[in-house]
Amino acid sequence: MSADGKISTKDRVQVKISNDDDLKRVDKLKCGIDAIMVGIGTILADDPSLTVKSGECPNPTRVVVDSRARTPLDAEILHKGDGERIILVSEAAPLERISALSEYAQIVIAGEDQVDLRAGLLELKRQGIDRIMVEGGGTLNWSLFAGGLVDELYTYIGGLVVGGVDAPTLVDGDGFSINESLIPLELIDFKQLGNGVLLRWSVKRV
Repeated sequence: MSADGKISTKDRVQVKISNDDDLKRVDKLKCGIDAIMVGIGTILADDPSLTVKSGECPNPTRVVVDSRARTPLDAEILHKGDGERIILVSEAAPLERISALSEYAQIVIAGEDQVDLRAGLLELKRQGIDRIMVEGGGTLNWSLFAGGLVDELYTYIGGLVVGGVDAPTLVDGDGFSINESLIPLELIDFKQLGNGVLLRWSVKRV
């Protein structure tokens, strides 16, 4: 994220924040996980492939949280690179969209009107997926934090300011009020990477 906590511009256009060292770090991290997860917002805005760019290891399973099965049939994630794809949808997703997407990915139905993340993650665990890296936007990140489903948070803070009240942040969603339990973090590591700093936090259980 930028020095002022933004992950893209006010018109939700992706801006380069990470440097080459950080991008290599993320690529190595992908080699030690079972799956990488994003939300449908990231798919529609950035069209990522989520592949391992270095080719040093197989691609992890790629997971999309997509309540209404809106993932485009020509999305990069469905076509670029080898490996399994899973799309988490809700019961409200149109059957024709589920049928079309099932040609390219395993469809997991979890939740009625929107994806029940806890149920979806339990199903992934049942399939042998234990360690998941989330590269989601603010909406998915909020849902995971609010559901108590995050163990660690890596934050790379780049040397630029984006600004804008409408620019998305690392964690958006509804947010907590002062009367609710906020999510405490414990800093377990930090280091400079180029013109930025990487922070690694563990989520403290309360």
